[in-house]
Amino acid sequence: MPYIQRRQSLVLAFVLLFLLGTGMISHAATQPKVIVFDVNETLLDLETMRSSIGQALNGRDDLTALWFSTMLHHSLVTTVSGDYQDFGKIGVAALLMVAQSNNIALTEDQALTAIKGPLLSLPAHPDVKAGLAALKAKGYTLVSLTNSSNNGVTTQFAHAGLTDYFEQRLSIEDIKVYKPDLRAYAWALAKLGVKPEEALMVAAHGWDIAGAKAAGMQTAFVARPGKTLYPLAPAPDYVVKDLSELVQKLN
Repeated sequence: MPYIQRRQSLVLAFVLLFLLGTGMISHAATQPKVIVFDVNETLLDLETMRSSIGQALNGRDDLTALWFSTMLHHSLVTTVSGDYQDFGKIGVAALLMVAQSNNIALTEDQALTAIKGPLLSLPAHPDVKAGLAALKAKGYTLVSLTNSSNNGVTTQFAHAGLTDYFEQRLSIEDIKVYKPDLRAYAWALAKLGVKPEEALMVAAHGWDIAGAKAAGMQTAFVARPGKTLYPLAPAPDYVVKDLSELVQKLN
């Protein structure tokens, strides 16, 4: 090999090693045995809740994202403080907090009405059913792992027509430790009987991807509109726009 070509090859090798070391690109992932899916926003479209949340907040449907992030934030408060609360109760409390911070009068009953029915009847994103069917056809075992309650995800999947795609539905309610606490992923892996590197976590939340990656799992970020990765976390193994693209990448 001529000197210039050898030099170019060495430079390319050093660049690739640097990118791998910084997490700007991921190490090649092995074929997963199990694919674990987050539920809300990853599989189910939360946008349909805008009208109910907006109505409760005097037409401020732009506050839906703030409500959801406030709910997630305080689920972690209950985890680190050891004071577990049901995810639905945290959702109601979060909506009351958003209302108060925006000087909107809202009762607990009104908050519950705005959340419970709509959250349990979310539709699946348009790409989800075809994507799940294709992954099952490839022989993958599909499992869900959610912060929602067992009864909640059962109702959600039945309404959205997703029940038959999954071998198991796992809820952190069983251990009372919310994602992205590493114990939640370790518990799920133990239940599934697989090593971390044998499982692929699929989520539309940067915090979920960061947690699963720290737990040693393979990760796939679904870039739903408005969703971004956490820049300080290691890069996921896959970044896809929807499940159809994930199917293509998992040959």
